[in-house]
This record gives sequence, C-alpha cells and structure tokens, in this order.
Amino acid sequence: MLIYCTTISGTTLGVDGRLIRVEVDISDGLPAVNMVGMLSSEVKEAGERVRTALKNTGFSIPPKRITVNLSPADIKKQGTSYDLPIAAAILASLGSFPRERIENILIMGELGLNGTIRPVKGILPVILEAKQMGITTCILPLENVEEGSMVEGVTIVGAETLEKLCEYLKTGELPMMTGEKKEEITVTQSRVDFSEVNGQELLRRASEIAAAGMHNLLMVGPPGSGKTMVARRISTILPLLDEEESMELTKIYSASGLLVHKGIIRERPFRAPHHSASAAALIGGGSIPKAGEVTLATHGVLFLDELPEFSRSSLEAMRQPLEDRAVVISRAKAVYRFPADFMLVAAMNPCKCGYYPDRERCSCSEVDVQNYQGRVSRPFLDRMDLLVRTSQVKYEQLDKKCRNEDSKTIRGRVEQAQEIQKKRYQGENIRYNSQLSAGQINRFCVPDRAGKKLLEEAYAGMNLTGRGYFRILKVARTIADLDGSEQIKKKHISEAICLRQR
Repeated sequence: MLIYCTTISGTTLGVDGRLIRVEVDISDGLPAVNMVGMLSSEVKEAGERVRTALKNTGFSIPPKRITVNLSPADIKKQGTSYDLPIAAAILASLGSFPRERIENILIMGELGLNGTIRPVKGILPVILEAKQMGITTCILPLENVEEGSMVEGVTIVGAETLEKLCEYLKTGELPMMTGEKKEEITVTQSRVDFSEVNGQELLRRASEIAAAGMHNLLMVGPPGSGKTMVARRISTILPLLDEEESMELTKIYSASGLLVHKGIIRERPFRAPHHSASAAALIGGGSIPKAGEVTLATHGVLFLDELPEFSRSSLEAMRQPLEDRAVVISRAKAVYRFPADFMLVAAMNPCKCGYYPDRERCSCSEVDVQNYQGRVSRPFLDRMDLLVRTSQVKYEQLDKKCRNEDSKTIRGRVEQAQEIQKKRYQGENIRYNSQLSAGQINRFCVPDRAGKKLLEEAYAGMNLTGRGYFRILKVARTIADLDGSEQIKKKHISEAICLRQR
C-alpha cells in the first residue's frame, strides 16, 4: 500500500515569505512518523504534536510508516506553522477527504494536543508570496484571520479546531469565519506634542528639517536640556505612511511576531533601544537571523539616547545600514536581507558630567572630555546630517505661559516639503532628499553662484569629507523645499552649514 499527498505551507526568510511544499507518504513498515527537510527542533517535534492531536480529535491512524518531507530541503525550517498542513496531508492520505482539496491551498497553524489550532507569526509575508505564486485560498488559525485579510484578492478561511477543518475539506463549503479587512492600527506609544517644548528654537528648527528630509540628527548638550523630550516628539511631525510603506512595515512586524493587534500599521514607528543593546540587537542576527532595531524602525525614527554609552562595536556596525539603508546577513546556507530605511536621532552629553564647556559646573579634564567624545568615531559622526548643540533652558522660558507651535502645525509644513520631494523624484526609486545618491545630487541639488562659493569656503575651512559635503547639499535641498524654493540659495547653504558645526 502506497499513499502520497501534498499541500503548501510557508515560512519567512528574514522579512520575506517563502512557500514550503509539505509531502506526506504513508506506506507499510514499522509504525513511525519520520520527518525530513533540514528541520529545527520545534519542527521535528511536530510529528508528536500532530499524532497526539489526531488521536485526541477522534481520528484513527493505522500502524503505518508515515514520512513527511518539507521541501525545498536546503532551507532551514523553523516554527510551529507546519503542524496544521502536516495533519491535513495525513488526513487526506487516509481518505478523510479528497486529496485535491488541499493541493493548491496555503495552510498554516500550530496544533494543540487537543486539536485546537493556535496562531503563528509571519502570516502576512507568506500570504503575499502565495498570492504572487497564484494561490487564492489560505486556511489559517482564527487569530490570524485579520492579519491575513490585509492581502486583497486572497480568500482567508479561519479554522478553530482540526475537526472543523476536516468538515470543511469534506464538504468543500465554508462554514468557518472568512476574514474581512479590519480597522487600521498604529505602533506608536503615548501621545506627546511639540507644543510642550519651551525654548530650544534651534533644536525645534533642526527637528523640522530632519523630519522633512528624513535626515539623521545628533543633539549634544547638558542633561535636562530637552534632547530626549524633542526626540520623542519627532515622530509626531512625520506624515502618515502611504500604502506601500504601510505594507512593508506591517510585513516586517508580522515576520518578527510583533503585530499584536493584527492590523495594518499607518503611523511611523519610534524605537528607543537601551544603550546596553548588543550589535545583534541593533542590526539583527542570530543563527537564523532576526530583524534588529534598525529594521523595526524602518520608515520611522530610531532614537539612541546617551550615544557614547553604546558599545563601540554596536555603533560601528550601524555605519553600513546608515549608508545602504539595508542589512545583509550572510550565513552558510542563505543570505538574509533586511530593510533599514530609518531616520536616526541620537543624543549625547558633551562629557561624563554633561556640562562641558561650562567650567563652573564641569570638572572633567580636557583628556576626559576627548576620551568621552572619542567613544563615537569620526566615520559614525560623518553620517549624521544635522549636529545641534543644545543649551540649558532658562527659567523664564519654562515659567511663561507661551503658546508654542504644536505638532500638527509643524507636520503640515513637513508634509508639503515631502510632497515636493515625491513629485521631484518620481521614477527615481527614492522618496526623500536623504536618499539621494551622488549622481542624483548633481542633478537635483545645484546651488546658485553665491551658494557654491560659500560651500567651497566651508569645504576647506571645516575640513569636510566628501560625504560631509554631499550631506550639506542634501540638507540645503530640504531647507529650500521647506522654503518653497526650487533653487538652492546661499541662505539655504548657510543654514545647512551652521547645522553641521561640530
């Protein structure tokens, strides 16, 4: 006796989905469930979970040799999403329902020992891949239906138990819940507003410029001067994500198992890892690489507070993602690519005590100051577009009942500037001024004659690198956009230079 059945499941490689063919063969031989296909420990355990779930659900398994192959065999399989397709393929092989019913259907889900179907992570990227491969029906755990329903053109069927799944596959009807697109959600934390920030006009201006062009921003100043307060409000002046950005970010969070409410993400993320974070936590990694903070902050803000307290290796590892806007992790069996298109906002004190160069309050020696600031390398600093020194806020600024511009007003100007950029870069595969390449800078960032002369003087006087020169031009382009000027003028170059003084 030889019975063979196949169905389709899926896994994630980085943040991308990959379809996996589940093959089941039942033949005469010693009773056993053998699984092959480069499996992790939790996938190998699926045999016992499936066998026990089938028994407790009332299905009788004959004493046969069951071989399960997960193909392609050169991809490492992990997670518990293969339980349900394996069980369905075994039941089809035993004649519980026609085998044709599951041949071109995506099935994912974890099985409990009592036959209940439990949710799994990484649903969205797998369904997107399935749609591209022509699969139009997906059977998922009920808890994953909302997430799967974000993909249009695919029928999502939610299954609560193995018994109900078998009933559906017997009749071919849809007695279970079919998903509909749900209300959109966000990943932002508690609401804050720029109207709460008194004083610090230069820092507020720098934050607006950084948000308009998605530029990197470094704030240096004494403790309590408002660096963290401003950083946590930058995400409130960024426009909502568009459809393409929303789907990409939602896919990242789905693959990482962080899409708690199963809805599409519309607001930009704000990530603020502690300075004890390792390089792998920031960049991503592991034996089977997972997304790091730079990926989770894609299309949003990554805030590094107390920048010199991060390990040197962690900061140096960020240099390549800051330049390429992607992380590529190579392993012996595969190469994983993670997006890292984020806006970096960092804050640091000028010395250990935080009050340099105020010698009335700072007791650090010149050597101590140099050593502390030297924890952040010149190549890393060179990748920051805006470097702003903050000062202690005066009592009068804190006490007065002033009406500061709120986030909504600032966001209106930022949206106008970004709309200008989107129209300018149509067909260029970029969205913001910060993404301009050297060739594109020569086309879109041409200053007037006075601006060129000022930039030439600054290049020599400030000892700029080529990267620093191009970043000044990018920032000047953003300032001109905020000013509504197509031409980059001397005043725009001047402000960009002032905002890069070390």
